[in-house]
Amino acid sequence: MLDMLPRLSLYFKNPCAFRHFILSLLPPQMPALVCSEAFSTFLHKHCPVVAERFSPTPWCWGGRLQTLVCALIKSRPPVAYRNELIRTVDGGQISLDWVDNQASHSYPESSTRPTVLILPGLTGNSQQPYVLHAINQATRHGYRCVVFNNRGLGGEELLTPVTYCAANTSDLERVVTHVKGLYPHAPVLGAGVSLGGMVLLNYLARKRSESGMVAGITISVPWDAQKSSDSMEEPLNWLLFNKYLTSGLCRAVTRHRKILEKVVDVDYVLKARTIREFDERFTSLLFGYKSCTDYYRDASPDKKLPRTAVPILCLNAADDPFSPQTAFPVNIVQNLPNVALLLTAHGGHIAFLQGLFPRGESYMERLFGQFVQALLDNGLLCLQEFDLNLIPLLHDQLENI
Repeated sequence: MLDMLPRLSLYFKNPCAFRHFILSLLPPQMPALVCSEAFSTFLHKHCPVVAERFSPTPWCWGGRLQTLVCALIKSRPPVAYRNELIRTVDGGQISLDWVDNQASHSYPESSTRPTVLILPGLTGNSQQPYVLHAINQATRHGYRCVVFNNRGLGGEELLTPVTYCAANTSDLERVVTHVKGLYPHAPVLGAGVSLGGMVLLNYLARKRSESGMVAGITISVPWDAQKSSDSMEEPLNWLLFNKYLTSGLCRAVTRHRKILEKVVDVDYVLKARTIREFDERFTSLLFGYKSCTDYYRDASPDKKLPRTAVPILCLNAADDPFSPQTAFPVNIVQNLPNVALLLTAHGGHIAFLQGLFPRGESYMERLFGQFVQALLDNGLLCLQEFDLNLIPLLHDQLENI
């Protein structure tokens, strides 16, 4: 095998491609699980996927390639939504997409059927493949799902010149209050992806034991917004990802131009060529920050984790171009009883593709399904393995199932 390497290298003019090929020949690596001993025991028992060696798709090894391929080929399970528009205190509206799962055999009583609240990424909504797969997993276990579409992205009109950002949790608080008002005896579990995970973690940190949720799970969270922005401005990352996402943000502004031009210079905003420029010209101004640096500092959830009070599982890949591994809050998490950080060497951003034809469910979907089921199905049995004094809110809510 080693004799072949010099000859094989001739077929790979790109050094990175050759490196990823060589890595694909190596045995799959075990993910690193950073958490307390009690949380580790709980996860190994109820989420066996955390102990599996993660082997990415052989022909799709690098983080950038994983991210791109996933966006292009991931399947879209059919999901029938019931849409609901709810009003906010400032006169705006939020679009919620529900899957009531009335045919649930595990939880036939709607009043106590657990609800999985899903928060999509930066420009995402309820139609993203990762959202559809998460709903497929959750409804299979009998749960109700609701997708919280950020303002202006769920097909609804903006009624006020307010959109969304990673640091602002008021809309999420409004959604949780609404969901708990409809089903006060049904536990709610939050699932946030990328920017949605940042919002979820910031919300859990601010509300602490008053969050109205029993647990949370995040996928591919950018832990430090400044470092994430720096990574996304590397030339190749800008070309492959940053440019596309910035265009998506600008399209949303264009769609709601009439109301947004009351508070920002829309023409100036639309000239943004990076997410950072967009945040400097739009997001920071809209939410009252003196600078983009101040916004990024407030949006970053890493240092806020000690203020959270419910079990949280966070999945990240070391080769995620959106969230560099230098930002992973390993030192913080290892001292917390309620947060677990699961780190894979490969997987990209919201990808984690496995198998030769990775269109269907993969590593992150299986992890999501197992964790959600562990917290919601096992109910109070889970708490006997956890510290009851640590998570009183979870105990109170699960008593109602």
